[in-house]
Amino acid sequence: MAASPDKPAASAPRRKVSRHRGEGQWAVGHHTPLNGNEQFKKDDDGLNVRTRIETIYSRRGFDSIDPNDLRGRMRWWGLYTQRKPGIDGGKTAILEPEELDDKYFMLRVRIDGGRLTTRQLRVIGEISQEFARGTADLTDRQNVQYHWIRIEDVPEIWNRLEAVGLSTTEACGDTPRVILGSPVAGIAADEIIDGTPAIEEIQRRVIGNKEFSNLPRKFKSAISGSPLLDVAHEINDIAFVGVDHPEHGPGFDLWVGGGLSTNPKIGVRLGAWVPLAEVPEVYEGVIAIFRDYGYRRLRTRARLKFLVADWGAEKFRQVLEDEYLKRPLTDGPAPAQPVERWRDHVGAHRQKDGLYYVGFAPRVGRVDGATLTKIAELAEAHGSGRVRTTAEQKMIVLDIPEEQVASLTEGLEALDLTVTPSPFRRGTMACTGIEFCKLAIVETKARGASLIDELERRMPEFAEPITINLNGCPNACARIQVADIGLKGQLVLNEAGEQVEGYQVHLGGALGLEAGFGRKVRGLKVTSDELPDYVERVLKRFEAEREDGERFAVWAARASEEALS
Repeated sequence: MAASPDKPAASAPRRKVSRHRGEGQWAVGHHTPLNGNEQFKKDDDGLNVRTRIETIYSRRGFDSIDPNDLRGRMRWWGLYTQRKPGIDGGKTAILEPEELDDKYFMLRVRIDGGRLTTRQLRVIGEISQEFARGTADLTDRQNVQYHWIRIEDVPEIWNRLEAVGLSTTEACGDTPRVILGSPVAGIAADEIIDGTPAIEEIQRRVIGNKEFSNLPRKFKSAISGSPLLDVAHEINDIAFVGVDHPEHGPGFDLWVGGGLSTNPKIGVRLGAWVPLAEVPEVYEGVIAIFRDYGYRRLRTRARLKFLVADWGAEKFRQVLEDEYLKRPLTDGPAPAQPVERWRDHVGAHRQKDGLYYVGFAPRVGRVDGATLTKIAELAEAHGSGRVRTTAEQKMIVLDIPEEQVASLTEGLEALDLTVTPSPFRRGTMACTGIEFCKLAIVETKARGASLIDELERRMPEFAEPITINLNGCPNACARIQVADIGLKGQLVLNEAGEQVEGYQVHLGGALGLEAGFGRKVRGLKVTSDELPDYVERVLKRFEAEREDGERFAVWAARASEEALS
């Protein structure tokens, strides 16, 4: 039947089409900010906030700071507001930012490659004592973090740091963060290649450069030519790992897309060998891919690891070569399995020039300004004036004549900085925790230090390498997923049914060429008070059940849930 000319023919219901907003990738034309962070970055580059800090905020005080600067752009200069004292972990996710904010700051000093002179270390210690109530924590990113910093004091702190060649530029924020480097670069007898020139050139080209100061999220980097794989390359956005190419000689194997937090991913090899001179160019290519193709719609998916997971190594390398480098990369070998379990360089070791370096272990990275100045004095008295921080919350003094090693060791031990630590002192790491961090749910630093003491008392004969990492929240700043025993802070119920501080347990994580994430046993949580009992119990079961030479991570992967509980 024909349709009436006065009435249109009936048609099928029209399907509603929703327009996909995309992931905020600049390279495909999505430049409209899709969240508040992207908006404030578009409104004003984070690097520009320094002028306001120096000319306005430091003169008018905390209450004069614009909220987008306070909780956003000031991170581009290493500044985070710290947690207001007295707020328990149960309120971390409930309170508004302004309710959590104290009127003091954490300030992070970036130390690329962990390289310091004793003059620089002394200045860091003096600033700590004068402006930071003595605080100065060593981080697992080779940095130093202050707390209790007043905005009024920040310009003077910058002046003093920059006078000795240090900086807080892009120590935080959606930026290229500190570049991890082997703390024994250029001196280790077994080094494959010294990556220091590449770190220095990347600093010159990239850090503070507005071409790379608006990234989707933070960008973590590592460059090391040590066969110990000493910079946790597996969990960085980009890493250059020393290898010896059978035809071209020493260079670097290129890795991308690693990271932890709530969606952990091990980085992937691109199969490319990069000579030392080309590392800065390749670094710029990778960070530019992240800037242009990185996901900017959701902060939870804005790290490079998500793009790499979606693209795969082959496509990522192809885009890098075709669009950014305009040339192919050379295929190359994977790094060799490290022969040592510890990667922190603790102890006395002979350098390739015949001198020695001496690495020592504070407790969970906690030091203070007075101690740092004393370390500087010891290093000057016994060495050449060079010290290093490590990616394991440790420090190293370089260039010690053999006859001075014992004297230096004695001086460090007097500061409770042991050169021959127990496995518990050596292997325990902790993040900042609820003492200062607004994201934290539980305490970590003091808990980690007391755990070390308890385990040393209870298990004095335990000699196996073991890593115990404590984190105050799920964000994994202390690498809980890749520790032998990883402890993620959360509130748990004790035997009386009361909500108390505790930890979810991850067991058997590892870095190295057998890198993997720890196993979670269903329902396995411990209160903070129960922690020493639990760790002692599981380590004794490991000792009883392990096969000859078996590592804890291997045992934990095959052990019964009963043995791990």
